[in-house]
Amino acid sequence: MLGADVALAAALLAKGWPARPLVDQPLGIDLLNTRWVAGGVAYDLLDHVDLTEGWLADRDLESAQPVPRQQLRDARDALAAVIADPADCAALNSLLDHGRVRLAVDERGLVEHADVADPGWRAAWACLHDYVRLRAATPDRLRKCANPDCVLHFQDTSRTGRRLWCSMTGCGNRLKARRHHSRSRSHP
Repeated sequence: MLGADVALAAALLAKGWPARPLVDQPLGIDLLNTRWVAGGVAYDLLDHVDLTEGWLADRDLESAQPVPRQQLRDARDALAAVIADPADCAALNSLLDHGRVRLAVDERGLVEHADVADPGWRAAWACLHDYVRLRAATPDRLRKCANPDCVLHFQDTSRTGRRLWCSMTGCGNRLKARRHHSRSRSHP
């Protein structure tokens, strides 16, 4: 279930980790946010089998054995690269080769089925497929937080499409306060 870390929350708490930020993002972006920084400490749930399994369960993604942590890392790296440079699609396209979409028709109309032969790639490919759909629908609204110290990504759903920060209460306020403090100190 997107937007909640039900299975993952207890595992994070048991490790003494903070809750994940921005869990309300679409699947392709949420994969990017499996890595975050809190209080100057970097966290990466794909470094741990139990946390990766919890993340997969919360998103109703099939988990292969062994848990596909490397495939998910590769997918996450390819997505981060294409958000940083939309022309840098080589890695993303290479990973998309692990699956395809089969089209069919039923009583509801057009139906798409993911066809991924290797079970180890199913979850990662689902994330990549979701990102590609997002990019087709809103290419200019998928971005990295403008705070250079932040590693989070988001889909800008604001009315104006000018959102810069993962969170206005977090990164936005911190950087605005820093700029204000810097200006105040430079003008006696």
